Amino acid sequence: MDGKQLSLLAGAGSAALLIAALGFQAAGYAPCELCILQRWPHLAAVVIAGLAWLTGRVRAFALLGMAAAGVAAGLAIYHTGVELQVWAGPAHCAGGVGDLATMSTAELMSRLQSAPVVRCDEVAWSLFGISMAGWNAIFSAGLAGLWGIAAKRGA
Repeated sequence: MDGKQLSLLAGAGSAALLIAALGFQAAGYAPCELCILQRWPHLAAVVIAGLAWLTGRVRAFALLGMAAAGVAAGLAIYHTGVELQVWAGPAHCAGGVGDLATMSTAELMSRLQSAPVVRCDEVAWSLFGISMAGWNAIFSAGLAGLWGIAAKRGA
């Protein structure tokens, strides 16, 4: 396969991950804030693949695709770490409401009512002990590698 075909394959991989995420959402698995954040680099990768295909400037766009897939992998690793309690996630994404001692009752009620329903630090679904964020990290890293090969072959 040449770099142009590999770019298209990598973009299709990101599109497949987006479709899978939307499929899980349609099946009733509401995404948390970090889940949604992980979708944006994949969307960018799909657009980048299209631009590589249309313009023929494979190397430049493949490097951008590799960066997008790398960002997706990094966000997914971060989310996996939050799920595994390795590090703390955003306070508003993990059910935290702030310092209760310094809040008024009205402020506390306002924060509780606007808090996200889906927590980022809880695994909603897993396969073989790996969460959706974990699988996204694995597949995104693989796509970054595929983009890298596309860049090398597109030179």
